[in-house]
Amino acid sequence: MRIARRVFLAGAGAAAVSRARGADVDVDVAVVGAGAAGLAAAKHLRGVGRSVIVVEARNRIGGRAYTDSTLGLPFDAGAQYIHWAERNPWKRIADELGVPLQEDASGAPPLVYADGVRVADAERRRRRRGFERIWAALSLGAAADKSFADAVRGGPPEVVEAAGGVTRFSLGEDPERVSIADYEQLWSGDDFLIPSGYGALVTRYGADVPVRLETPVSAIRWARQTVEVDTSGGTLKASTAIVTVPVGVLKAGGIRFAPELPQPTRDALEGLGMGAYTKIALRLDRARLGPVEGTDYFEILGDAAATSFEFWPFGHDLVVAVMGGDHGRRLCEAGERAAVDFVTERLAALVGSRMRDAVVAGRLAGWWSDPYSRGSYSVARPGHVAARMALREPVAGRIWFAGEATAAGGAMTVGGATLEGERVAREVARRLPG
Repeated sequence: MRIARRVFLAGAGAAAVSRARGADVDVDVAVVGAGAAGLAAAKHLRGVGRSVIVVEARNRIGGRAYTDSTLGLPFDAGAQYIHWAERNPWKRIADELGVPLQEDASGAPPLVYADGVRVADAERRRRRRGFERIWAALSLGAAADKSFADAVRGGPPEVVEAAGGVTRFSLGEDPERVSIADYEQLWSGDDFLIPSGYGALVTRYGADVPVRLETPVSAIRWARQTVEVDTSGGTLKASTAIVTVPVGVLKAGGIRFAPELPQPTRDALEGLGMGAYTKIALRLDRARLGPVEGTDYFEILGDAAATSFEFWPFGHDLVVAVMGGDHGRRLCEAGERAAVDFVTERLAALVGSRMRDAVVAGRLAGWWSDPYSRGSYSVARPGHVAARMALREPVAGRIWFAGEATAAGGAMTVGGATLEGERVAREVARRLPG
């Protein structure tokens, strides 16, 4: 059923509504997606007097920044670190809101296992040497925009293994699918953790933005001078649309464009993929579990199925398992019950069978199988380092893409998505008439 026009306008705020009506549109700007980029864009546009409506498919804001409390204790199911804090707006936002942060400090090295067997010190040293030696190979591969796998092919086994460790646990993807040149351009700096949750911080920041939740977009039509956005609640007509949904949704055809997006935009999307950085959290009964030797464990199963485990994050009675690449995809596709069982059994092999009795409940943060994300965050394919900048180009001056995928050095982060939302909003506001 087509929703009444006045209902849409009620969510847009009073700013510039009369001007939008006079232009035969419902609103100046339709923002698709209420993650960090969409929220930042809406805040800027409202601040400069432009009318804006944000539509969001989920029943919450924040996108892939989500602090999950369904286990009775919070954990960040998605984004966790405020990276490169020197320029990341979330450091400032947290400080302004009085949200405590914790510097990311390296603790004791993890206890390393292979197929449930503790790895000897000599083997650990061999693996560590791989990480120390990998950067020379990667710097050569970056100039040719090679994949991580191609850059280390034929090298020492420990260097090949290190390449997989970097991509799966930093980018959520297997090494043959990741451009080194894209990785090399990422910003670096100080990292901070948010004990109360990154997702909770984003939700608090966006609380004043009017958002129409549970309103997925099915199509965007842009052939005329205006943009028509078809949603589950009706059609919204805007002068401009800012699309902030993940690349995975766009590539899966989650939103249909009519006419089809121009070839350069499609080529840019083709050059980007989505990693499968995956988390499984278990709530534990500490009394049943008893003491464990360490707080960080790492296990290798076969060549590519590696998993890290962190006990007691921020003192909570939780253990959070992390994996990436095809290993993460398989667990997402298997479903929550199978993923929880997998982590439980692997930990039973590492710390003892009492683990099975200690698990109270479990939660899969399966971004790969989530229809509103289709992956954790974007990665540039080998040979496609220019894809992010190409996706920045507006379509007919009426459709703009913004998010972590277009953030260049800030890609794959909430901070990068936020900066992109603000950048695009400034440009859109400048181009709108009146």
